[in-house]
Amino acid sequence: MLHDKDIREPLFDFLEETYGKNRILEEKRTGRSRADVVMVTPKALYGIEIKSDADTYARLAGQVKDYDKFYDYNIAVVGSHHGEHVHEHVPEHWGIITAEESDGSVDFYFLRQPQCNPGRKWRWKLSLLWRPELAQLQEWNDMPKYKDKSKLFVIRKIMERIPEKLSEETLSQQVSEILFERDYMKVAELLAEYRKGELQKKIEQEEDPEKRREMLERQAKMQKNFVGKARPRPRRRRRSRKRQVL
Repeated sequence: MLHDKDIREPLFDFLEETYGKNRILEEKRTGRSRADVVMVTPKALYGIEIKSDADTYARLAGQVKDYDKFYDYNIAVVGSHHGEHVHEHVPEHWGIITAEESDGSVDFYFLRQPQCNPGRKWRWKLSLLWRPELAQLQEWNDMPKYKDKSKLFVIRKIMERIPEKLSEETLSQQVSEILFERDYMKVAELLAEYRKGELQKKIEQEEDPEKRREMLERQAKMQKNFVGKARPRPRRRRRSRKRQVL
């Protein structure tokens, strides 16, 4: 019987051999679900749900619904016990990979290749990016900075450019490029610096002395917390592929 831990490591090697350049993100929050694996390729994002021989289909319906909002392609990776019936539980556009034990190792086979997900929404796919990463998209596409606006506001502004000013193909490539370059060791610094810049702008615009003083105190507290807590965790590397638990 194959368990999740038996499948993951050899699966990542199989994906690298099959798709070439990729980055693996594990345990990514996806709506109300948590994607086991998100595979970033140069042109698309793949949501991958692992159902080992020890798993059931109890939560799969909800997971399918969530995955289909976020990812360009989706794949179910199942133990051999599920091979005969998994197609009854996932849509036709989902790919299916079976994992089978063979001479002490795990072999993988495509029962069905994934097709482009017709339900993927840019609103949800772009939400996978951090606010500073959305700012990078804005810069690349000559958009206003909207520094005082929310993440959702910026996402909607980017979406308004599709397809007249920004093709879906180009935007997908840009999202993948950002996720390839994402550095989890610098995440605290990146977010702190971005928020500090937003707060600094508000301080400069504030005319009420009392409110200005409160904002300066908040800025100092943010800096103190960053210095005390921002301790980067080491990132494990395997071959040329990047993996990170998100």
